[in-house]
Amino acid sequence: MRIAIVTESFLPQVNGVTNSVLRICEHLALRGHDAMVIAPGSGPTSWAGVPVVRVPAVAMPGYGSHQVGCPWPGMARTLREFRPDVVHLASPTVLGAQAVMAAQRLAVPSIAVYQTDLAAYAARYRASAATRAVWRWLGWIHAQADRTLAPSQDAVQGLQQRGVPRVRLWPRGVDLDRFHPRHADPGLRRAWAPGGELVVGYIGRLAAEKQVHLLAALSDVPGIAVVVAGDGPLRPALQRQLPQVTFLGPLGGQELSAAFASLDVFVHTGPHETFCQAAQEALASGVPVVAPAAGGLLDLVTDGRNGRLYAPGSAQQLRRAVVDLVTDDARRREMGLAARASVEGRSWEAIGDAYLAHCEEILAAPERPRLQPAS
Repeated sequence: MRIAIVTESFLPQVNGVTNSVLRICEHLALRGHDAMVIAPGSGPTSWAGVPVVRVPAVAMPGYGSHQVGCPWPGMARTLREFRPDVVHLASPTVLGAQAVMAAQRLAVPSIAVYQTDLAAYAARYRASAATRAVWRWLGWIHAQADRTLAPSQDAVQGLQQRGVPRVRLWPRGVDLDRFHPRHADPGLRRAWAPGGELVVGYIGRLAAEKQVHLLAALSDVPGIAVVVAGDGPLRPALQRQLPQVTFLGPLGGQELSAAFASLDVFVHTGPHETFCQAAQEALASGVPVVAPAAGGLLDLVTDGRNGRLYAPGSAQQLRRAVVDLVTDDARRREMGLAARASVEGRSWEAIGDAYLAHCEEILAAPERPRLQPAS
């Protein structure tokens, strides 16, 4: 097959959308398929042998590291010249809207991957008046696609309730070699917890929707050291607000693998996750996860088995869940074993093959959605 991937995010920006696109590129190359990526902003022009066409972008207001693609006159021509069998829309908003219209005019089927809860983010950034408009726009884009793939049961149900047709579940994969308990580093633990404390950590983006400030509830829990890895617009403010926390900055490669595996408990604080790859990477590293009972995290964390769930936004319940784990060594170790086991069937190879099956199904479908005017 020939797959054209149109993404709203790509390297050098690192996030869940970028990660999924990279893994799909690698899997398509592994299985002998041809692919092309259309991505916003400057950066690498190839990945895993897949060419990347870069298009103009502007910085998102208030979040300068995030590049947003601009409407691009070359979209239809580029797709036509590549002659794809399927057009893949990664978290479509601006470029994805262009691409789905071009795909329909070229009579090429499309798959839209829902990955970012933009409406919830808008509400969090005090732009709730825009929430309905965001949903109308996203709903229109996904309605044009031959199939929408959502990463969790919560996301599938949410899209269906908003009238999005042809939604299927497609979870995210995890690199089971890169994220593994064997990468635990005793030297890191000594640096983070010189007194032999248990290490509780958050790894992810430092932005308002992640609600990392909730970690303040752990400031007086005895016998723990709290670490935070990642970067984002709220990092300076959080460092002032959380003086007891060790901020590690952004990590990648082996440093990231070692950081995950060296934790005793992983804490996620954001309630607006359509999936939460960081939580899955913690589980693969054999680390129990404490997370809000919301969104995609409900597909990953089973309360009392591989972690603990708490009411979204509740600092008190977050604290109680962490205390429950750090004061019971046997239970925490048992949950760590269950954490690894809970994701062992989610390799990127398995998830990539499931993606290819979706592509084959829409290619075999007798009818395709017709282009509808935006409401």
